[in-house]
Amino acid sequence: MGVTDPAGPVMDRDEVDRALARLGAEHEAIETSLLALQDHAGRRLLEGAELTGVTKERWASAEASITLLWAYFDAYSDALRSAREIRARRRWSSREDLVELTELLRGESVTLAGSTTAVANAPTLQGVSGRLSEQFSLSALVDRMNELYATSLDMVVAADAVWSALPARIDLLAAELQRTRKLAHSVGVRPGEHPAGDDLEHITRTLTSLREQVVSDPLAYWVPAQGSSAPGGGRPDLTVYDRQARALEDVRREIDAVLTVRQDAEQRLIRLRDVLSRADRTLAEARTARGEVLAKIAATEVPVVSGPPTALQEQLATAAEYRRHAQWHRLSPLLESLEQKAEDELLRARESLTAVTAPLAVRAELRGRLDAYKAKVARHGLAEDPFLIERYDAARRMLWSAPCDLRVAEQAVLRYQRAAAELLGAPRVPEQGGPEDRRGES
Repeated sequence: MGVTDPAGPVMDRDEVDRALARLGAEHEAIETSLLALQDHAGRRLLEGAELTGVTKERWASAEASITLLWAYFDAYSDALRSAREIRARRRWSSREDLVELTELLRGESVTLAGSTTAVANAPTLQGVSGRLSEQFSLSALVDRMNELYATSLDMVVAADAVWSALPARIDLLAAELQRTRKLAHSVGVRPGEHPAGDDLEHITRTLTSLREQVVSDPLAYWVPAQGSSAPGGGRPDLTVYDRQARALEDVRREIDAVLTVRQDAEQRLIRLRDVLSRADRTLAEARTARGEVLAKIAATEVPVVSGPPTALQEQLATAAEYRRHAQWHRLSPLLESLEQKAEDELLRARESLTAVTAPLAVRAELRGRLDAYKAKVARHGLAEDPFLIERYDAARRMLWSAPCDLRVAEQAVLRYQRAAAELLGAPRVPEQGGPEDRRGES
């Protein structure tokens, strides 16, 4: 005879025993999960935290879900206990017992009269109505608890993951930031005086704000995994943290550069003073040489020699002042500029000395050429030739008299060379400097 009860056909004793065993195992698993959720570190932190933003909203919903979960679990436990009591009445359950067990185990036998707050704040799930009382079958109640548990655990695990990852990292970076700030201050890198000092202030403000936000609203820094339905699927968002870590590394490199300046500053200043001193001495030598050239060389354009550049000396004094006051961040670019300018100044001084002494170099070359030919003539036994002696003496008087006319002296040396070449049978020395002056040859 058929049964029209919504629970379906009446279960036999074996079906009842199997159903009770399955429901008992599910009861133990659910209880274990709920106790684990209750003891979860993330849940305890959420209960005690001053939350804001999306985390505050989702925790209010999750808290209501957890409250509802325990209410569902208690109802489930009561129904399971009732079913076990009915089955325990007799070793061989009567038909009336089996009908009652079938209704309890398969029908919508669980009526839940939840509080208005719990039901109103529970997350919107498929099949959840706004009624203050609902009827469930035991299997439907298990499904509902699984849904509530998954959403609650997802929220708790996500918040805990952010709290486990970010605050500790931020604190370590903040400690490194403080060490960097002290080092920066010791080398003169301060806010308003150096860009790196301003960067340190910005990093400090950003990290302070980031930590406050992470502590109060961890879910704002959670990136859910795409396509993942597992509770806690995702990762903490480290974008802001990583950006500040990179910025701090850049500042550290800048400070290392300043520290290098501090270590080498004295030696670099000594080298700078030496280079500028050599430039000054070279210019002084050029000025002395110019006076000598003007006195000894006639009809020659001698370039004017400028004095030492006072601007470089002033900048060198400024660099020394920066070093005395440990203003390394200012000293670094000034030293680089000064070193290049000092080398340029030394090169300019050397070029000026070369330009000024060029007439003396020409005179020295002519004297050397004259004496070389005289030695050559002597090796060939012509040193006593009156004509050569006359030519030699004429050239020598011009080269060793002051002021010396280099153009006329060169012509005299050329005449001596040609005369010597003719007597030695060598090729005639080519004409240079215009028509040959044959005066005094008679």
